[in-house]
Amino acid sequence: MTITSAAYAEVIGEAIARIGTGQGDRVARAADLLTGTLRAGGVIQAFGCGHSEALAMEIAGRAGGLVPTNKIALRDLVLYGGEPASVLSDPQLERTPSVAHRLYDLAPIKPDDAFVIASNSGVNGAVVEMAHLVKQRGHALIAITSSAHSARAGSRHDSGLKLGDLADVVLDNGAPYGDASLAYGDGAVGAVSSITAALLAQQIVVEVVARLLALGVTPPVYLSDNVPGGREHNREIEARYAGRIRRTA
Repeated sequence: MTITSAAYAEVIGEAIARIGTGQGDRVARAADLLTGTLRAGGVIQAFGCGHSEALAMEIAGRAGGLVPTNKIALRDLVLYGGEPASVLSDPQLERTPSVAHRLYDLAPIKPDDAFVIASNSGVNGAVVEMAHLVKQRGHALIAITSSAHSARAGSRHDSGLKLGDLADVVLDNGAPYGDASLAYGDGAVGAVSSITAALLAQQIVVEVVARLLALGVTPPVYLSDNVPGGREHNREIEARYAGRIRRTA
């Protein structure tokens, strides 16, 4: 395929159509789990390393999204754990299983919380260990990963397992092996996972809100801070979850 922005738009359009309509049952199961979490007073915890952190940002703390959500990120080691900023430059950080224990302990997690974890490969040690912890502690777990990449990549966790092996619901972001979609020579360009993972995250949120409305519950949803009354609306709802959610850059 010719490498042009139009060709990339075509590939992404096809991926969005396929991913957005081909996993309705799994999106519905994910929404059922998260609706139950919110009804029980729980919070949705979102975690991803590298570019998969973008998925956590789609889940936690954005306009049109659910307020009872919390982002867990590697930088929490510095912001809340007292580690020097230099630790974040370690290329092995997301491959180190013990990091998951530290992040879990630093986060404001309660027994009724559920998790959404994103990893395109689904094989790195911190992500797989976090999934182990989540299930050991009895939380519901939704994974967003690339089935194509995960199938071809070996686990970097001692268990030999991957993120998708541990989740209650697995959503496929549809990205190819290596993530990039337009090949040239020995390389490829045009990543897929960030765009399709964001689509899946928003679909889940929409379905959760639809379920809450059907139950006669006013959904705790953010307005944009940049519309009149938005900030006041948001602060009022956030106050209900004081100590349970964190909002950092």
